Amino acid sequence: MDSSIKKLLIVDDSKVSRMLIRTHMLAQHPEWIISEAACGEDAIALADNDLPDYCPTDINMPGIPGADAAEQILSKHPSIKMVIFSANIQETHQVRARSLGTILVAKPVTEKSIALTLDYFAASK
Repeated sequence: MDSSIKKLLIVDDSKVSRMLIRTHMLAQHPEWIISEAACGEDAIALADNDLPDYCPTDINMPGIPGADAAEQILSKHPSIKMVIFSANIQETHQVRARSLGTILVAKPVTEKSIALTLDYFAASK
């Protein structure tokens, strides 16, 4: 497979947020293969079955929260680069994101938040 083709797993319970992230990512990287999960449980299963390179995840979702899902995914697949999206950017969430080896990016999903995410993915190759 062409090394420039990356797999991206978008995790968010909001279909609108997933669509926005997908649209912004494909505008920058039309060659990327994108899959989606609407909850932490599905994200864990998808990460296990089809190892993504990158994974932006929402923090607040029904079932397993995004940070907990990220922790489980990263414990099994430390090569995945993850970013946690949240409208709640309290220090406790930022500290948790850093402790997982990722970053917290503020919602709503915008060109700026996608740029921060892509910069983080690019820097952590």
